[in-house]
Amino acid sequence: MKNGNQSLCTKFTFVAFSSLAELQLILFTVFLIIYLFTVGGNLIIICVILATSSLHTPMYFFLVNLSFLEMCYITSVVPQMLVHLLVEPKTISVEGCAAQMYVFAILVLTECCLLAAMSYDRFIAICYPLHYTLLMGPQVCLILAASSWITGVVVESAQITWIFTLPFCGTGKIQHFFCDIMPVVKLACVDTSHNEIVLFAVSLIFIMSPCLLVLCFYICIFVTIWRIPSAAGRHKTFSRCSSHVLVVSLFYGTALFTYLQPKSAHTPDTDKVTALMYTVVTPALNPVIYTLRNKEVKEAFRKPTNGNVLRYSELKFWRLESIWFRTLEIVSKVEWTFRHGGDIYNTS
Repeated sequence: MKNGNQSLCTKFTFVAFSSLAELQLILFTVFLIIYLFTVGGNLIIICVILATSSLHTPMYFFLVNLSFLEMCYITSVVPQMLVHLLVEPKTISVEGCAAQMYVFAILVLTECCLLAAMSYDRFIAICYPLHYTLLMGPQVCLILAASSWITGVVVESAQITWIFTLPFCGTGKIQHFFCDIMPVVKLACVDTSHNEIVLFAVSLIFIMSPCLLVLCFYICIFVTIWRIPSAAGRHKTFSRCSSHVLVVSLFYGTALFTYLQPKSAHTPDTDKVTALMYTVVTPALNPVIYTLRNKEVKEAFRKPTNGNVLRYSELKFWRLESIWFRTLEIVSKVEWTFRHGGDIYNTS
């Protein structure tokens, strides 16, 4: 097939790690550990919540959805990246690329909406505690969760279908480690300026709208907390939403930086490092935030065996957290290598 004088692509090649051939086995080990940690941590959260009747509340209903989403989210990217760190050539068919982009984009937008729903839950719990059971009944929770998933599926299915109506030609080399939207659009052999404007507008509407809702809810929450007379009361109330604040900051911070930048601000190195943050690092931090820092989840571990399971679990989690921070050191060195092309072990 031809488009002018160029053949249309039938496959794409990832070149994100091509300059780091000697480090690919190390990267494989690091990302495999993070992936297993993330999936295992989220599975533990889901199992503990489902097995503990005291955690059958709206907050933990949304947390089960979030944990399931995070497992799917990281699985849509990391396993393929692990394979490509071990094999050559690092190729994917256009159809496979489209499938990955569908799944990834749907999950990103669903998480945006789900985090907004979780913010609404915290807003009602803190600002209107006496009406909480009425305003956050099972039917309301189901509607909010279903709306998040439906919005993600409908909006991103339409957007990704539109992207893959473009003709792709040339070398087919993607300056990335998975099929993200902007690196793939850059491979189109037609003028994509109008497409990029539409993509930016869609991102602005469907990422910023949930973000603004979260901001509004937390302004109301912080005002309510500020009005509590005692410092102990303020601390106790804030602890009910602190985990969610941290997760929201991590997710929206990287999402806004990635998808709302102008085209001129995108560089391959910046895109890779930012993508590693929101596809690998952020999902891995969520189990730590919602377990080691969550008193109710710890209590759920303590009940069955008078604390033995809790102490054992905490020991295991702290060991994993130690491994995790060591992993972050390696990732930061990889980032430095991306930027400077130096030896990851050369600290001089």
